[in-house]
Amino acid sequence: MKNLIVVRHAKSSWDAPLRDIDRPLQQRGIMDAHLVSASMAAELPKTFVIMSSPAKRASETAIIFAQNVAYPVESIQYKEELYTFDERQLESHVRGINNDYDNVILFGHNEAITNFVNKFGDIFIDNVTTSGVVSLTFDSDDWNGIEKGKTGKVLFPRDLKNEFRPI
Repeated sequence: MKNLIVVRHAKSSWDAPLRDIDRPLQQRGIMDAHLVSASMAAELPKTFVIMSSPAKRASETAIIFAQNVAYPVESIQYKEELYTFDERQLESHVRGINNDYDNVILFGHNEAITNFVNKFGDIFIDNVTTSGVVSLTFDSDDWNGIEKGKTGKVLFPRDLKNEFRPI
């Protein structure tokens, strides 16, 4: 059984004239990443590995998650191939994950993430929002052999914000 939790990076800033890979998170993104990761902490498997795109917005999101789920920040694996907007490249990376890892949390970018979870999950998701989390379970012991899996938890920041509306 292989479990993949896919996280779209938090809301990033377009304020400064930076290269795309260098765009940082904006304040709302930081708050949303904390909100979602704190909510997910109790639902994570006992052991897992975190992999992230090296883009600043994705790596900052991964660091926030790692801190909130007590994962050593220095153990985050940054993978150049995760800096992609193409689900085929994302799929290629996932299929190449070391089979020693049964539980992976992966931080990346849209359109790749939304298209990937729709190809491999059993629930259609129109758009994985920034700081959005989708978990997928595959009935396989080999990442390279994954086929259509089961969509588990789908969590977007708006889901948590709605829980805290004042009366």
